[in-house]
Amino acid sequence: MNAARPGTTGATRTCPHCKTVILESSPVCPACRGHLRFDTPVVDASEHFVPLQVEGTINAPADSAFEYTMVVVIRDEHGKEVSRHVAGVGAVFPGESRSFNVSVEAVTASAGKRRRH
Repeated sequence: MNAARPGTTGATRTCPHCKTVILESSPVCPACRGHLRFDTPVVDASEHFVPLQVEGTINAPADSAFEYTMVVVIRDEHGKEVSRHVAGVGAVFPGESRSFNVSVEAVTASAGKRRRH
């Protein structure tokens, strides 16, 4: 979690529904999709963008099973680890597969709320 002050770009809070750390500006929790703010004006769709999206599928070999751990790591511009999270674990048995989608959803920051370094 970052140290941005409330009201600045990047400030965080805890979702009251699922307790996930989310952006303070989020009107809907990206984890549980619970509505958080009804007083927030609708954000123009042109301000939303997805700068990263990766999709993939893993298949178990026909003769054996394997276990997997999906880990999400976020690093800053210097390569320093900012966050590490285990997103899920499981097993894939013969004849089964699992599909994964990782995306970064972004919204343009308000000009008056930028974080100062």
